[in-house]
Amino acid sequence: MIDGMAVTDAHMHVPRLSTVSPAWMQWAADFGQDSGWQTVFDPDGDPVPARLDAMLEAEGVDVALLFAEYSPRTTGIQPIEDLLPLVEHNPGRFRLVANVNPAVHADPAAEAARQLGLGAVAVKLHPVHGAFRPGAGALYPVYGLCAERGVPVIVHTGGSIFPGSESEAGDPGLMRQVIADFPGVTFVLAHGGRGHWYADAAALALAGPDVWIDLAGLPPKRLPGYYAGFDLPALARRWIFGTDWPGVPGVARNARAIAALGLPGDILAGVLSGHAAQVYLRG
Repeated sequence: MIDGMAVTDAHMHVPRLSTVSPAWMQWAADFGQDSGWQTVFDPDGDPVPARLDAMLEAEGVDVALLFAEYSPRTTGIQPIEDLLPLVEHNPGRFRLVANVNPAVHADPAAEAARQLGLGAVAVKLHPVHGAFRPGAGALYPVYGLCAERGVPVIVHTGGSIFPGSESEAGDPGLMRQVIADFPGVTFVLAHGGRGHWYADAAALALAGPDVWIDLAGLPPKRLPGYYAGFDLPALARRWIFGTDWPGVPGVARNARAIAALGLPGDILAGVLSGHAAQVYLRG
């Protein structure tokens, strides 16, 4: 907890460093330079479960969602299996998030099912890093699988600084037909349309009960400006706190910056942990 508030960081990357691209390493160094993230890893670049657990305890994080990623053209292959020792160390704190890429996985739905079988609580798609569109036919069986199992789908929206990215694939508008075709699926728009599409992401989140915005990578103090023209407390009822660790100055710093926005107490509690529990930790 932070200042008496439960906190879930719903967007963290904790790979073995030998699996990531040089651009990922530079991103972590540039954006996480004040967080001390390197101390979590051993000399070979593997995350040490006890160190990560202790760091999150000190930062006040009660629950953390750990993301796999299969994006060889941008950030590297970060297999879900590499995250299993972290979950085994403290299953009360850590949860897995699956990732599929139709350019990597011949049968994305089968791969999603395999990763869900390892304990993942959601499936992440990264159209920008994978250079695909979220409405691709190969992904419809993934959405169908998630509909059958009641599993939320996280989709990267907005651009990316990584070389090889296709930022136009991050347009939240590309999700409109998918959302319409799968009304029973909960969708989370990671990064909230970062860059060109904040308003589009906000409009989608406010249009129905099953679309949320993940705040990872967004400086909290800038949120009122990013979402100018929207009623901020109303929109915050659709926000889920996440940091994009290690590319963040610190989890506690970001959580306190969210608190400093002056949201009503019940809404703030939802942003910091309640909404994540509703979306990801059901049952």
